[in-house]
Parts: sequence; structure tokens; C-alpha cells
Amino acid sequence: MQNSIQIDLDRTLGTIDRNLFGGFAEHLGRCIYGGVYEPGSPLAGEDGFRRDVLDALRRLRMPLIRYPGGNFVSGYRWRDGVGPKEERQARADLAWNSTEPNTFGTNEFVDFCRKLGTEPYLAVNCGDGDMREARDWVEYCNGTQDTALVKLRKSHGYEAPHQVKYWGIGNEVDGHWQIGHKTPQEYARAYTEFGKVMRWVDPSIKLLASANSSWAPDWVERAQLLMEQAGDLIDYMAIHWYVGNREKDFARYMALSEEFEARLSATEGLIKAMTLARGLKRRPAVAVDEWNVWYRAGGEEGLEEVYNLEDALVVALQMNAFLRHADGVKMANLAQIVNVIAPVMTSPQGLVLQTIFHPFELYSQRCGTVSLDASWKGDTFDGGSHTGLRVLDVAASLNPETQEVALFIVNRSKGQGIEAEVKLAEGSFRGPAKAAVVNGPDVEAANTFEAPEAVGTRESEVAAEGRSLVLQLEPHSVTVVTCGIG
Repeated sequence: MQNSIQIDLDRTLGTIDRNLFGGFAEHLGRCIYGGVYEPGSPLAGEDGFRRDVLDALRRLRMPLIRYPGGNFVSGYRWRDGVGPKEERQARADLAWNSTEPNTFGTNEFVDFCRKLGTEPYLAVNCGDGDMREARDWVEYCNGTQDTALVKLRKSHGYEAPHQVKYWGIGNEVDGHWQIGHKTPQEYARAYTEFGKVMRWVDPSIKLLASANSSWAPDWVERAQLLMEQAGDLIDYMAIHWYVGNREKDFARYMALSEEFEARLSATEGLIKAMTLARGLKRRPAVAVDEWNVWYRAGGEEGLEEVYNLEDALVVALQMNAFLRHADGVKMANLAQIVNVIAPVMTSPQGLVLQTIFHPFELYSQRCGTVSLDASWKGDTFDGGSHTGLRVLDVAASLNPETQEVALFIVNRSKGQGIEAEVKLAEGSFRGPAKAAVVNGPDVEAANTFEAPEAVGTRESEVAAEGRSLVLQLEPHSVTVVTCGIG
């Protein structure tokens, strides 16, 4: 069967929000200590931040990073992590059965974000914390009046407010594993009261509701109650998911694209229905503020997942889904950024870029601002409970300022290269096109300190004239093609 991709610049799906390329950092394992922050290391600056980590993360161009959790935040006291370091007290962390020294906290995180050129996104404790603690944190960070909390921040060396824009209320409150797990009714009430006082402190902040992480049968009820009771206080409905290949079934793994589509479509539909039913003035967006592949490493390994090429393909499948749902999905946060289920892995001597780093970098750097409704046809495969799935998985974007189209293509064939023709409905390509391919010798190939470049990105040019171009898509690969349109 001929494989073809059709591009029509008049068929758009929505505006692509840069926040789709966000990250997440939690006090868990070596994400903060030994990852982001390692005072005394020859690889760190005087501020304790790893310079090599900063350099690597800058390549990902993350517009915002979520912090400090994650499960950790449901037992966290933000006051423990501010002020002179010699006065900070270590606390037991029940979420991950560890001890938190609190030498890295709010101000260190904001400093890290400023160095990285990204926005901080803070999650407040809605587990064993209360609304007073939450609203105090907003005032400490963003307050400008002559209050005790503003004076406290200034005494810590921060005269100007941090202007933290994004605030999440709780983390995975639907999970029984969470400190302060809440029923749908309990969380809807808590969110309403937390959100109300936090907004009173700073009306400009954007609030995220912890809508769904367990995908238990009550997730629809949870979202509905949140929208009924606090619809005007919700800027984003946050959902989480992690996926993996425990069955060691490559075809089933590649078919997870259908699960991503189903979950996003269902969440968007529910939000649209409740927005209409409640007569809300604006529709909350979807935030997938934790997502990734995670199934091998547990708490005893510090969640230090070693990724292979097939994991990189699935990361690209998830990003394709976000782009195709750009009208409703306005934030996504890869979990996490360093060492813990992360694209970057460190050692005392250096770091390695994991396989999943490479597709994320390409998507973040080359994506346009408008999602295009690309259509495609061609070879099919069966995976899991699905039959007749297209081997190619495709998303596309347009940069209206440069009139450049970007194509994001995952070839899900384990052993077959595919020739695909890309056709324009109108206009012509201003070639040559630039192609970047993420690939390795086989789907099990992984980047390690011993073999750091087993999987990487290769660049090439593709002839592009008139209304069509032909791509040679390698097996088990992610290909990103950019080309001007005249």
C-alpha cells in the first residue's frame, strides 16, 4: 500500500501552547540532590547548580517546570525550605521513605528556573496541609504589600516578588497512595476553598485542579464535581499517566497511541460538556502535568529508569497526541527532568542524554504555533486489542510567521523502512527540507555512560519542490521534517 501524508494549511486543529513542552522536578531520589543541585561538585557553580545539567536542559527549551511534587508535596511544609540554610531542619519524607534536608527549597527553585529561562509552577500541599499554608505561600512568593510574609521573603534576599504564575492545588488526590487522599466530594470542596483564598492573595495566578491520575471508575465524577463547585476557579484540569512495556510486546506498546487519544478526547469532552452545562464564561484547559514512560525502576532504585529506543518512540507518540489535541491540551510536563524517570542522567563525573531526550528536543525546538490537521494513510499493523492501526503516526504544525511546516512522524515498524509521499493541498515546498531522525541499531538500544550515543539524532536534507516530497522513513524511528511553504 502507498503511504502518503496530506497537508492542508487551511485545516487547523488549534493554537499550540508552548507549555506543552514543560517539565517536572520532585524531591525524589537524585532529581534535586545530585541532579539539579550538587554543591561542592566541580561541575557545579558557586550557587550549587550543576552547570552541565543546566546546559542540557536549555536544549529542551522547557517553558515551565512543576515543583516540588508529586507525592512529596502532600507532606511538604514550604517554610522548612526557606531562610538561612544552617537554620533549616531535616524532615522525614513519608512519600518516598527518605529524609529531606531542605537545603533546596522555594527560592533555590526559583533561582534555578531563572537561570534556565523557564517559569516556576508550584504545587501546594493539599494532603496534610491546609489552605492557610497555601495562601501564605502565594503571598510569600508574589506579595507586594508591607506584610510579614513579604518582609520574610525580603529578609531571605528577595526584594522583588517571584511572580509565580502557575499553582497546582494538591497532587494525585484521587490516589490511595497519597498522603491526604480525598474522595471526589472532599477534593471538590477543598479545591474550592484553597483556590478562593489563593486567588484573593493574587488574582492573576493560574490554578490547576488535580483531576485524575488513577483512571479509577470515579474519575468522571471527580471532574464533574470540580466543574460544578469550582468551575470559575479552574484554569487547568490536570491529569497524569505513565505507560510501559511490561509484557515485552512491541506491537502492543506501539498501539498505546489509541489509549492517549481516548483519554485526551474523553477529558476534553467532559470539560466541554460541563462548561456548557454550567454556563461558564471560559473553558478550562487540559494539563497532562505528569507523563512519561515508567515501569522498570521502583523506589529502591530511586526511579532511575534507563530508557531504550522503543521508549523514545512512545514518548514521541505521546507528544504527537498533545499536538493533535492542541485546542484543548494547553500544558504537559514530562516527568521528570534529571535522574528520576528523566531525559538526563548524571554521575559525579558527567551526564548522559537518555534516548527520550532526543525526540523531546526536536519537538520542542522545531514545533510551530498552529496545529495542522494532517491526514495520512498506508500500511497497518495489529497491536494489543487493536487491529488495522496505521504504522505511521503523524502530527504537523505551522509557523505562520515563517510559513514553515513541521512534520512529526513515528515509524512504528520494527523492521521495515517506509517510503511516504507528503502532498500539499495548495502551495509548494520551498526546499530543500530539513530532516532529523532519532534512531539506533534496534528497539532495545539504550544510552548509558558506557555507550552514551547508541541512540541519537542525525540530520539530512530532502529534495522538496512543487506540491510533494518523498521521505524514506527508517524502521523504529522518529523523523521530524521542516520545510518552507511558498
